[in-house]
Amino acid sequence: MATTFAVLGTGGWGTALAILLAQKPDHRVRLWSAHAESAQSIQNARENQRLLPGVRIPNEILITANEVEAVAGADCWITAVPTAFLRQTILRFTPQQTRNVPMISLTKGIEIATFRRPSEILQELLGTANVAVLSGPSHAEEVARGKPTSVVLAAADMGLALWAQERLGTERFRIYTNADCVGVELAGALKNVIGIAGGICDGLGFGDNAKAALLTRGLVEMTRFGVAQGADPATFSGLAGIGDLIATCFSPHGRNRRVGDRLGRGESIANVLAGPQVAEGVSTSRAVFERTQRMGVEAPILTAVYQVLHEGKSPLAAVQELMTRSLKSERTG
Repeated sequence: MATTFAVLGTGGWGTALAILLAQKPDHRVRLWSAHAESAQSIQNARENQRLLPGVRIPNEILITANEVEAVAGADCWITAVPTAFLRQTILRFTPQQTRNVPMISLTKGIEIATFRRPSEILQELLGTANVAVLSGPSHAEEVARGKPTSVVLAAADMGLALWAQERLGTERFRIYTNADCVGVELAGALKNVIGIAGGICDGLGFGDNAKAALLTRGLVEMTRFGVAQGADPATFSGLAGIGDLIATCFSPHGRNRRVGDRLGRGESIANVLAGPQVAEGVSTSRAVFERTQRMGVEAPILTAVYQVLHEGKSPLAAVQELMTRSLKSERTG
């Protein structure tokens, strides 16, 4: 029996996953764009020319900007919408949610105003607990071209996790399951902030020693913050944590790393953020900083990134302050 997937969002990741899903003959895939002109452009070219140039979208994938056409009768909704636009986008679909259809969130971020994770926004607006989270080192540019990738899928309901693992996984896209939705989502959001710090290291020309130390201590902060929010610390040692952190901080595909790199080279924050692609770490840094202050969580690297992005501190000054903090034991905290 065929399974119908509605992929909401024609960013690189949404497009890549739609292409991946269409590889299985018993899958029916619909790819929805928030903008009619974008949907028409992708339909005409059978290619997401802006984000995935050179990757053909199979003819079997229905591309549409119509909400009803996208989700009517679908067996699973997959949301690939940036956090800043997730709430207003999902509100367009609430009239179509008539049964407890499984949801899989691909979004990596935190809503600033509410500090809600993407899965929580879906649960709130759609009135369902049937939500899973897919995360890990998974650049769309590589997934769309069939390069081997391993990710983690988290759900409170292990039945949903196993259902999604079987249907989304391929011989080039390996999926592990996890019950820690909080940890997997927070890891995916926090690594973007550390990714900006990694890019700053590159832009300042600091070399491998500094970047290795940054990732190591950044992971400590990610874990500390996640545990304070109720996450399992082991999650941060897995694909959603250290795996995605490595990919983000070293890959040329990483938008957050590029933001940091350009800042480290002296570009203004206004110029860096003027591009069309969303770097989730920019808004996440603000949400995380506000929460660390409220909860008293020690997070000097996360704080430094916030200060560079939102308070005008120079990247070099931020690094200098981190390096001259009071001396500590490695296991303090």
